[in-house]
Amino acid sequence: MNRFANLADRKPKDEAKATAPASPSPVVQVPTPPSRVGRKAISGYFAPELSLALHTCARRHGLSLQDLMAEAFDDVLRKYGESPIGR
Repeated sequence: MNRFANLADRKPKDEAKATAPASPSPVVQVPTPPSRVGRKAISGYFAPELSLALHTCARRHGLSLQDLMAEAFDDVLRKYGESPIGR
C-alpha cells in the first residue's frame, strides 16, 4: 500500500477551519467629509519624481496639492479650447 494513499481522504487542519462559516464583520459607515460632498476623485499613477516635484512646488507656493492640480487641469482645458472649471 502506498504511504500517501490515505492523504486524499484527509483535510488539512487549516482547511477545515477555513471552511467553517465566518461571522460577518460589521460594516462601519464613515460620514463623507463636507469638503468632499459634490466632488469626484481623479487619480493616476505617475513616477515618484513627478509626485515629489508636484508636492515641492505646491509647498513652495503655499498651495495644497489639490489646488495645484486644479490649476494644472484648468491650464490643460484652456490649451485644448475647453472652458476651465476651477475648484
